[in-house]
Order: sequence, then structure tokens, then C-alpha cells
Amino acid sequence: MLGRVRLMQMTSQAFPIGGYSHSYGLESAIEAAAVHDEATVGRWITEVLQFSLATYEIPMLGAFAAAWAGEDFAAVQELNAEFLATRESAELRAATVQMGYSLLKLLAALPDLPGPLLDTLNDLQEPTLPCVWSGTAHAWQIPAADSALAYAWAWAENQALVAMKSVPIGQSAAQRVLLKVGALIAAMNLDLPLERRSNFAPGLAILCSQHETQYSRLFRS
Repeated sequence: MLGRVRLMQMTSQAFPIGGYSHSYGLESAIEAAAVHDEATVGRWITEVLQFSLATYEIPMLGAFAAAWAGEDFAAVQELNAEFLATRESAELRAATVQMGYSLLKLLAALPDLPGPLLDTLNDLQEPTLPCVWSGTAHAWQIPAADSALAYAWAWAENQALVAMKSVPIGQSAAQRVLLKVGALIAAMNLDLPLERRSNFAPGLAILCSQHETQYSRLFRS
């Protein structure tokens, strides 16, 4: 039961790791008029979920969870380096490093976390968000599947909040989008075979790169 409560804490918008400051390319899509109303917001979130998060980032969380559970800290380091190498733009790379760093600093201020966990994370030059997130979930005895679902939900909710501020769409529209996206998250295959894992989404990569030189913007990515 405590693990569930800890999971709610991790997914809260009040959890101070800086997720609110990133749009992950959505602000660029809005600038390009590819996203401009409730329907296109829903399509954007759905397609990024299906072709990037669900096919790579979420399976990587599973791999991290297995490494933490097996106390295979060398594997944790390798997975962290692999994840960094897959970030398609400078801003996406900076986002996962910034949020990983913020979560690690928060963990250092919290009681009762295992020393080996913090030691391993502190040994990493640039711990990514999935790396620190999965380690936190393991330390708090949160099942890997629940951790992955919560990670995807936190990302989707953040995207909806970005859309509310920048498109803009209303609160009811955002909740309708999240209702549909939530069903997709619940149906994700958390154990995707290695040969099917991919974050090949060139349109997303281009928009994220264009955001780096976008003149007027609210978000860091």
C-alpha cells in the first residue's frame, strides 16, 4: 500500500523535478500549426506515445527495473548511456539529464533510501530520468509495471497541460484527450521484445530540433 502512495507522489505535478518546463517538441508542433485544436492535440499525444514512448522509453524502464532488481549496476550504467545516445536533439538530451539530476538531488534530501542506490546514481556523470525514476521505484518497492504506467501517464498529463497553455484548449478538452490516452497507456505492452524496440520518429526529431531556434517560446524543449 505504501508503494502505491509513493507512486502517487512521484506522478504529482508538485513533484519538483521540472517536468512542467518541457514540452518535448509539442510547442514546436503548435508553432508549425500541426497542433491547433483538441483533435490534433489528441493525435499528437497518441502518436508520440505509440511510436516513441511505448516502443522504446517504456521498455527501457523495464530493462532498468530488472538491472536495479538484480543489483547489476554495470547494466544500469550501460542502459543510461544507451538512453542518452537515443535522444534526438540537444534539448531532449538536456531535458532527461536535467530531470534526472533534479530527481537525484531530491532523493538525497529524503530519508530511508538505500545507500547503494544513491552511490550508483552519483557515480553516473549524467543520470537520465528513466534511470533515476526506475531506481526510485525499486527503492520504494513499486512494481515495475506500475512504475512504467505512471511514467507514461505523467508524460501524457504534462503534454495536456502544455496544450492547455499554448494551443490553447480548455480543461474539459484536455480531460477528454487524457481519457482516450489513458486507455492506450493501460493497453501498452510493457515487455516489448528487443527486436521491436525503436524510437524512430523523424517528424518528432525534426520538430524538437526546430524548437532549439524557435523565436518565441515558453518551454525548454
